Amino acid sequence: MTRKNIRINPDFKRVIPRFFNSGNERSVQIINKVVDMPENVVCEVLNGVLKEFSRRYKDIHKVFENHYSRISHLVPAGVIVTKDRQHLLGAYFTMEYSLEAAALFNPSVVEAPDQSGILPGHKRVIVSFRATGESHISSIVFREGVIDKDCNITLDNPAHFLTEGKLTGEKRNDKEHFARQLNQLRLPEDLHVGILHQLTDEFTYSEIDIILRNSLRGIKDPMDQLSLKQHVLELVDASYELHFPEHTSLGERVIFPVTYTEKNGIEDARFVKFTEEEGSCTYYATYTAYDGSFILPKLIKTCDFQHFEVHPLYGKGAVNKNLALFPKKINGKYAMLSRIDGQNNYIMFSNDLYDWEEPQLLQQPKYPWEFVQIGNAGSPLETEKGWLIISHGVGPMRKYCLGASLFDLEDPTKELGRLQYPLLMPKEDERDGYVPNVVYSCGAMIHEGQVFIPYAVSDYASSFASVPLDKLLKALLKQSH
Repeated sequence: MTRKNIRINPDFKRVIPRFFNSGNERSVQIINKVVDMPENVVCEVLNGVLKEFSRRYKDIHKVFENHYSRISHLVPAGVIVTKDRQHLLGAYFTMEYSLEAAALFNPSVVEAPDQSGILPGHKRVIVSFRATGESHISSIVFREGVIDKDCNITLDNPAHFLTEGKLTGEKRNDKEHFARQLNQLRLPEDLHVGILHQLTDEFTYSEIDIILRNSLRGIKDPMDQLSLKQHVLELVDASYELHFPEHTSLGERVIFPVTYTEKNGIEDARFVKFTEEEGSCTYYATYTAYDGSFILPKLIKTCDFQHFEVHPLYGKGAVNKNLALFPKKINGKYAMLSRIDGQNNYIMFSNDLYDWEEPQLLQQPKYPWEFVQIGNAGSPLETEKGWLIISHGVGPMRKYCLGASLFDLEDPTKELGRLQYPLLMPKEDERDGYVPNVVYSCGAMIHEGQVFIPYAVSDYASSFASVPLDKLLKALLKQSH
């Protein structure tokens, strides 16, 4: 392994403006105070806010207008609100959120869609990161860069301005269809009737989430509440779409939690460039959505990293964390790695990209450095010798290391070889961080005969390494059964 002399540290100065929800009662109090302010005082206070914060955003007035629109219904009837007063009210309902205040880690890397102007032997790439801030809420951020012929990476400077994607479509569920599915759960009659009574003919995931929070209060056992909520929400489509303005650069775009399924975090996105059978390419990323109670595996789809479709994954195999999609179909079926039991590696095949029903045991911990658990470190990489899977293993003192395995191209349930010792383990200067003694990756790529691996440093920062592909394959086949 060759470590690259580069460390990407979190930057607490990278902030986005979030809507500051004070609750309706407090919001009304704030609104009334601002409404009563003389116009000259409004201008004075607003100018102070603009002087202090306008340089941090491309269009802070637009931010204030958006946030004012979310509380405008609370303004007393008949009150005329000037543009300056609207902006000031928007400022009172805005807060800055530092995306990377805690960590910038668990990276993945893919070839960028646009390779124009790139020198021979070089490759433009997109690196995704898990950014974690206040309250341990995670989001996805991006950096573009170029890998040269020696597998050294140069990253573009981080963007100064950041923007969230605009929610352009949240899936609406059909009540009649949902009611038929709900019958299968055999809920208590009063709960069943109460849920359906509150639903409109079409509803979103966030709407039924609110209904369940109220309806389940009568269930005394918190674990029973959680179990019932999970079973009901599994029947609801949590899909949505995000769109970023064309004038924004990739480094400005932030995929921040937008639905209740992920309000407590978007974790560990594993991006992969997927080649369709007719030759076209689409980018997918599996990730873990967390709502504060339970997790939901989801899949991102994009062709241009400007427009993103997000869909939940279903089935017996779409549980727990650590899902990774193969970069193409195998024998006419989609293929996916998973870890449904939190300990072993599994593989699944499906005709439906979003429905995974039959996980098969693929790998169990074999060597001391992976006795606690084994999992993937991103989507498999296709080589002439087989499917190369970079893995992670957990051993004594909860130390995470990266390993590697090789599987048959036509039948990836057949393991051809596995490294007996770690491929990458934490160095002394990588052991300390948010979670000590961890190296972890969410996706590698092959470039110019090298396996290029971005990796997290103790769940705090990120770095990069590479290993010659031919030497790695030789070592893997040497370990074959």
